[in-house]
Amino acid sequence: MSLSVHKSAEDYLEAILLIKQKRGCVRSIDIVNLLGFSKPSVSVAMKKLRENDYILMDSEGYITLTESGMNIAQKILEKHNYIAELLISLGVSEETAYEDSCKIEHDISEESFMALKKLSGILADKTNN
Repeated sequence: MSLSVHKSAEDYLEAILLIKQKRGCVRSIDIVNLLGFSKPSVSVAMKKLRENDYILMDSEGYITLTESGMNIAQKILEKHNYIAELLISLGVSEETAYEDSCKIEHDISEESFMALKKLSGILADKTNN
């Protein structure tokens, strides 16, 4: 993932992907409703995401992730879900696990994330044997 992508951009891209998966189409108002941000804030963010070629917006206001936007969104969502599930398996409450994973997903390096996945795979193998 590009180091120039800021946490807020990652949050928006992840939100777009989640809405797309749930509803099939995405408009700015959907992002406003999901994230709880103001319409002007979301509008400015969508402009920046378009300028950086992470999203496309058609004449009717429907938002689509570009290939690079989709790659970032999928990676962030994978980290978010994986870290949350790992924390839950360690006894952390679901609410806390998802809140914490939202913070961790942006800061963890790809190397450390892959190491966590490897470790949990090793631990799963040991508990299954």
